[in-house]
Amino acid sequence: MKILVVEDDPNLNKSICEMLKNLAEVDAVYDGEQALFQARQDIYDLILLDIMIPFIDGFTVLSKIREFSNCPVLILTARDSVEDKVKGLRLGADDYITKPFYRDELLARTEALLRRYNNNFQGLQLVFKEMKFDVIHKTVTIKGKKIDVFGKMYDILEYLVRNKEIIIPKEQLFNRVWGFDSDTIWSVVEVYVSNLRKILKEYDYNGYLKTIRNVGYMWSEKEE
Repeated sequence: MKILVVEDDPNLNKSICEMLKNLAEVDAVYDGEQALFQARQDIYDLILLDIMIPFIDGFTVLSKIREFSNCPVLILTARDSVEDKVKGLRLGADDYITKPFYRDELLARTEALLRRYNNNFQGLQLVFKEMKFDVIHKTVTIKGKKIDVFGKMYDILEYLVRNKEIIIPKEQLFNRVWGFDSDTIWSVVEVYVSNLRKILKEYDYNGYLKTIRNVGYMWSEKEE
């Protein structure tokens, strides 16, 4: 999972990233221009967005993000007026938190949004039958044995399992794992998935990885 933190105060930005690092991979930017660029370049599961940021304010960033993405947005704001909160929600924010905030409240709101928009989110736990993910170290075990799935292959498997029963187009999977600005051609996904399937076959888990012809892939409990 990936979270984007948009906060111009370097110390606060760093603190927020530290708070969230055990939940997901976290990217940090410090102004509105960087926020829009990064939101277009990658696929995020959540964006934490400060309102008072340089170059392009948070409200404008939010409205522009909503032109191309439905990614959940949690507003961070020092403003506590009802008008500002209503404005943010009407522009498409999913929740807000007022500065200064408590660590536990930020984590609770973050986890709530991730659960709401990701049915398979279980915090640091990701388990499918006897397959268990260590989301911190990016390793996978099946029946207690670590399997040879690392790097981008791990990212592919985790993304498919987290989005179980959802068809993921090849292009979407490529953008998620390699990024929009990658020089790699998107057909590399087929190579990685093929290798992943061979590894899973050793543990009789390859049947859960479905190929959806001319579209992409899906992880499903219904074995082929």
